[in-house]
Amino acid sequence: MTAVPVLLDREEIAAHVARLGREIAADHPDGVVLVGVLKGAVIFLSDLVRAVTGTEVQVDFMAISRYAPDSGRVRIVKDLEGDITGADVVIVEDLVDTGLTVTYLRRYLEERGPRRVELCALLDRTVRRIVPVDIRYRGLEVPDTFVLGYGLHHHEQYRNLPRIHEGRREVVLADPAAYVPEVYDRPPG
Repeated sequence: MTAVPVLLDREEIAAHVARLGREIAADHPDGVVLVGVLKGAVIFLSDLVRAVTGTEVQVDFMAISRYAPDSGRVRIVKDLEGDITGADVVIVEDLVDTGLTVTYLRRYLEERGPRRVELCALLDRTVRRIVPVDIRYRGLEVPDTFVLGYGLHHHEQYRNLPRIHEGRREVVLADPAAYVPEVYDRPPG
């Protein structure tokens, strides 16, 4: 099997998370609501919330269906539990791709009367963008590669990896567990 390159190791991820946390804290001295988009963003959000210091941080979650090309719609699977009226809200995503889903989500949350809604993404794959998206807090722009680990998955596998790997799309589509032995046997880092 071909080696699965590491796109970001633990230290590089930690550096991006720390920087994003500082930027969010500086921009929101009166507090912020971080809205994690389940399931992919949960690992990133758990690290990010600890990196936002010196201001009050609330956390909430949403889950949405994938953007369905045939229907042109997404569906809210889990909605916010808290009220965001008048709040500064930052949507936290692991990866922004076409921009369709986050554009929908941003508009949906703006209808709830927050002071502002911004977007934070660890990874931004601009090459696949269909609609323009203003990502206020961006970790890293990535090429059109198939990424796995640190919350990113294929058929629920690889989420728990502490690194982000660049897999080959055709390999995991043919066998979702194709990389399991290699990436889990890798030494920490």
